[in-house]
Amino acid sequence: MDPIRLNRYLSEKGFCSRREADRLIEEGKVTVNGSPAVMGQKVTDADEILVRGRTLDKKAPEKVILAVNKPVGVVCTTKSFPGEENIVDMVDFGSRLYPVGRLDKDSKGLIFLTNDGAFAAEVTKASGHHEKEYEVAVDKEITEAFLKRMSRGVYLKDLDRRTKACKVVPAGDRKFRITLTQRLNRQIRRMCSSCGYEVTSLKRIRIMNVLLGNLKEGAFRRIEGPELKQLYSELKRS
Repeated sequence: MDPIRLNRYLSEKGFCSRREADRLIEEGKVTVNGSPAVMGQKVTDADEILVRGRTLDKKAPEKVILAVNKPVGVVCTTKSFPGEENIVDMVDFGSRLYPVGRLDKDSKGLIFLTNDGAFAAEVTKASGHHEKEYEVAVDKEITEAFLKRMSRGVYLKDLDRRTKACKVVPAGDRKFRITLTQRLNRQIRRMCSSCGYEVTSLKRIRIMNVLLGNLKEGAFRRIEGPELKQLYSELKRS
């Protein structure tokens, strides 16, 4: 194989995401041929790579993509913190997986877990404009003016950014659905706050063609067959 960047190598071997690989490298937990790894270093299968002192399994694992219904309170990370449950431990799939993107601790709903680094990179890259749909409840009755302002884009003062135009439809007196193609930190909560509303519940119900459906909180299912084929097709188009 031709030399590739170490973070990509670890991702393609299903060990972790590229972002997590960069963190491990920066923390000095990865060695290559007995020396501490450096950011941007290139490697091949001929190199001896250790992560936290253990030899990396260079056999590419079977690719796995899971749809998970994350409950409120579970954190989207591979790290373990006292008093907190992370999504990897919650799912306990039996092989090393990591979350694709993030869903706030105080939010719930659909998130992917995978060991496919290329898939994770395609889903999370900002240029992909992949649709993600949410059900949102707020602290007071919504108005037509609120829906129009949200759909046209909201200026977020603390980020000095204006959100992109998006689809917003009412779903009750204090509920609405919103479809985003943008990735900003706590975007929906910030948008609502800028419009004078506070989010009381936020659930992601769709990522591209994958629906949360009736999947119970804390449960997961494997994405495969026609659903997986369509998901890859949408990634390729974007």
